[in-house]
Amino acid sequence: MIAVIDYDMGNVGSILNMLRKIGATAKLTSDHTEIRDATALILPGVGAFDQGMRNLAAKDLRGLLDECVLARGTPLLGICLGMQLLTKGSEEGTTPGFGWIDAETKRFCSTGAEAKLRIPHMGWNYVQIPVRTRPPGGTLADRLFMDGEPNPKFYFVHSYHACCARTEDVLATANYGYEFSAAIGRENVAGTQFHPEKSLRFGLALMHSFVKSVTAVHSRT
Repeated sequence: MIAVIDYDMGNVGSILNMLRKIGATAKLTSDHTEIRDATALILPGVGAFDQGMRNLAAKDLRGLLDECVLARGTPLLGICLGMQLLTKGSEEGTTPGFGWIDAETKRFCSTGAEAKLRIPHMGWNYVQIPVRTRPPGGTLADRLFMDGEPNPKFYFVHSYHACCARTEDVLATANYGYEFSAAIGRENVAGTQFHPEKSLRFGLALMHSFVKSVTAVHSRT
């Protein structure tokens, strides 16, 4: 079962519907036993960084997610705000993030040539995927885009984006005035700044890759 983390940050109905469409068993939950026993986790989210971390702490989920991701190696996919929470912190607030990815979340530039950008970045945008070595049975980060088209486009709604310290943690990029990280990840953790659940066939392909990766990891344990 894939546990979609319920921490009161956004409507997740579309995520659950897409998972069910590709035949995955998924449940919206904040129950500790269900999360601990899940084969994979999805951390969705819409809203402010600090509020997201506070909501997780209020449900006593931060330590549990650290346990699942770091100690147990459970695959986790963060979406939109959920991806930003994977980083060390955000310019939007002061609360530390999980820090599973060596990255900081920063607001789109509003000076110089980029001052004319409309913020938030909203709508469809093409995504570029760097060539990565994908070993048989590789990690979630290696396999997230394995079923996608060569020039996919996804739906974005965001004012902030992740800036990774390591280029190898950037799984995909997009351009909005300048290049930014559209997806990040390392080993069993990955995140997308875009919304796969709103991205039609492109999002469906990515979620299919996620489920296949989870299945491959689970079959080896």
